[in-house]
Amino acid sequence: MILLEYQAKEWIRKAGIAVPEGKLARTPEQAEAACMEMGAIAVKAQVPIGGRGKAGGIAIVDDPKSAHREAERILGMQVHGHPVPAVWCEPALSVEQELYLGITLDRSRRCLALIFSPAGGMEIEQVAEEQPEKLGTLWPDPFRGPQPFAVRQMMLPLLLADEKLAPRAGQIAGQVASIAVALFRLANDLDCITCEINPLVITKDGVFVAADAKIEIDDNAAFRHKDVAATVEEEQTGGDQLEAEAKRRKLTYVHLDGGYVGCIGNGAGLVMNTLDLVKRSGGEPANFLDIGGGAKAEVVLNAMEMVLLDPQVKGLFINIFGGITRGDEVARGIITAREKLNIKVPLVVRMTGTREEEGRKLLEEAGITPAVGATEAAQKIVELTKGTASQQKG
Repeated sequence: MILLEYQAKEWIRKAGIAVPEGKLARTPEQAEAACMEMGAIAVKAQVPIGGRGKAGGIAIVDDPKSAHREAERILGMQVHGHPVPAVWCEPALSVEQELYLGITLDRSRRCLALIFSPAGGMEIEQVAEEQPEKLGTLWPDPFRGPQPFAVRQMMLPLLLADEKLAPRAGQIAGQVASIAVALFRLANDLDCITCEINPLVITKDGVFVAADAKIEIDDNAAFRHKDVAATVEEEQTGGDQLEAEAKRRKLTYVHLDGGYVGCIGNGAGLVMNTLDLVKRSGGEPANFLDIGGGAKAEVVLNAMEMVLLDPQVKGLFINIFGGITRGDEVARGIITAREKLNIKVPLVVRMTGTREEEGRKLLEEAGITPAVGATEAAQKIVELTKGTASQQKG
């Protein structure tokens, strides 16, 4: 579970770490009102992925009209494929220095690692690659947590090596150590894979503020954090009931507005290719649904039922490349689903790979003609559904 920035900051605040006061805006008018109240603000896209700034998902504005304009632009965009459901508006900070402070799961050591760098604002992977000398790591005892003296000891050489920070190295290390202890406790309590503040800003007034925050909770621990999971699900599906239902079914599904060809495949790359083939053939895909590798018959049944919950779907295109996934298992799922769900819409199946011959034979015996080529299958499903989709629009 990846929390949005404003959600992560609320947990950071509860841990006793200073964060800017802000307001969530779902419309340009709300962002304009936030600017009228707070003055110069940062308007920040709320999406569960990094790289927002480079993608144009963050803007600093100093008047309400600009806030309205930028919020409208950001709310209408996608950041690395993620639609923006809301923007977080917070006062623009007077920044003197940006630091990095994070807790992450070190799988090789089977414990949480505390990472610090005076090169805040950059992705930590980039710092590790380009400026490894500016990165410090501590592996605290899982039960005792990080001891302030050990955190200071790790940070001091990095701070002293920075010409700008060296004169205040001891003071900065002391304050960051206190924040690190609180952040580690939060990461432990929430079963975090990642819990980071980037940047941890030192303002010109000498205040330490979490200007941005990222929290990712281990999905395997979601049952211990049902309240968090509920808010994450509601926000990240943007109120889309189909996507919310897919999450409950543990399916990798994205609903696409305006589409009418239901698409199912095994593997994210293959499903993306399936969507492209449908578009290239003149159709409109209704969804992205990846059943993953090794999908059993019941998974296929679950996926088909999910896609058909969308009343706009006028046909199903199932694209299977058998590696781990067995063609005969998928075929059984398709046949069972057709009978159990009483499927009346056109159904086209492309199947190749492991046990493809057995799978095709099962489909043919059930009256379903499979296709060998993906392009051929895409063209067929578009041909079968285009008429009904046109009638519906008319």
